[in-house]
Amino acid sequence: MINPSKLIFIRHAKVETVKGCFPENNPDAIINECEIKNLASHLPQECNWYVSPLKRTIQTAEALSRFVTVKKIVLEKKLLEQKEVPKLIECIRNSEINGANVTVPFKNSVIPFLDGLSSEAKKTNSVNTICKEENKVIGHNTDIAGFELALRYINYDVKRKKALIIGAGGVSPSIILALKKMECENIYLTNRTFEKAEKIKETFNDITIQKWGDIPEFDIVVNATSVGLNNESFDLRLNKVGNNKFFYDVIYNPSETNFLKNAKLNGNKTENGRMMFIYQAHQSFALWNKVLPKIDEETINILK
Repeated sequence: MINPSKLIFIRHAKVETVKGCFPENNPDAIINECEIKNLASHLPQECNWYVSPLKRTIQTAEALSRFVTVKKIVLEKKLLEQKEVPKLIECIRNSEINGANVTVPFKNSVIPFLDGLSSEAKKTNSVNTICKEENKVIGHNTDIAGFELALRYINYDVKRKKALIIGAGGVSPSIILALKKMECENIYLTNRTFEKAEKIKETFNDITIQKWGDIPEFDIVVNATSVGLNNESFDLRLNKVGNNKFFYDVIYNPSETNFLKNAKLNGNKTENGRMMFIYQAHQSFALWNKVLPKIDEETINILK
């Protein structure tokens, strides 16, 4: 059983983008080591490291180890398939591991294998954190708190405001519930596939489904899709909405998607999903270890 006093999440170093050879979304891309020394200066000595199997991640760990004394590096190459989910749940049930953080495509499909859900996971039909509670394996949703705390971190108040959410994927119900908890006045949802948006409305019947391409008056717009991960752009005329709006993207890598770049050019406030990512992990850590860790500027800067 691991009970760390401090858990630090770091991304791999910048990727060497040699045109035609190692694009940034290539899992075998080679890192650029120019910022390794700077990254190493933020890390404590004599720690255990847990490293993903991606080539650029292993290279980052190897490069950092020249400047930081490492107690142990743990590398386990594991590609989880849907058929292996029940086995993972049994590992948690048998206390072989403390729990798990869940991401796409398992946020919904993991639910049938759990013994129960928190009220928020049940409401959103989405699980991103699994832990053992009184011999039962329970699914939680910390994305809700992650989004809410991220907005509070930048002192943005959605009370009595109008929000537009783009996308009806796995994180959208969490965004909706967070906005409702923060007393957002009106919530609009738009998605290319109208039926998927209608499915979410079955749970949140007071939201308004907006036809794709019809942009309502709003104060805050949230990109809850993966559009932007690879420099894509929306075919929505968001540049016509004026300025002084708030554009939020759940994506944090790249730190500024085209969605945010274009919004900033039009005089709007923007924010990426970095703090949402940090806060959802923060809340998950508390569920596993019964300790709420401190989030300091050093931790935040590592993810910049």
